[in-house]
Amino acid sequence: MILGLFRRKKSEPTIDSLYGTIVAQAREPVFYTACGVPDTLWGRFEMVVLHAFLVLHRLKGESEERRELGQALFDRLFLDFDRGLREVGVSDTKVPRKIRQMGEAFYGRVQAYDEALAAEDPGLLEAALARNVLASPGADTQELAAYMRRTAAHFAAVPYESFLAGEVAFPPPPQGDAA
Repeated sequence: MILGLFRRKKSEPTIDSLYGTIVAQAREPVFYTACGVPDTLWGRFEMVVLHAFLVLHRLKGESEERRELGQALFDRLFLDFDRGLREVGVSDTKVPRKIRQMGEAFYGRVQAYDEALAAEDPGLLEAALARNVLASPGADTQELAAYMRRTAAHFAAVPYESFLAGEVAFPPPPQGDAA
């Protein structure tokens, strides 16, 4: 019975692949150079959350059974956040509080981005990104908002089976001033 704790689940390679794709996209330099995302621990958190949101946003439209993939991805995300906090030296006693804060931030972003993507007013997404990602209300987030909309539309056309196989690619990131 206890040995079951050490076995890899069938879905782990899929989650590893999806999560790796999210993190790789979130680390694209253009987000930090041309889009104004601060290249800080918090800025990188925001970009991972934004990209995880885009994948989870697509998966939430699936059946209850299929949404388990989204839950496993969420669990991996926060397991990695926990590990990252410990690596940067956050004490064991403070990690749970920091994870709770990150969870609250995550759910706040999910709600804001969900509402903004569903809204008719394109300014809602831009305002949410300025407030959350750039921490600068009124900042120019048009490129980042367009990228989010383009990615959400791209993922809407990707079959669930591609996500289940861990074979999902993000569209190219914004091009900054070159666009």
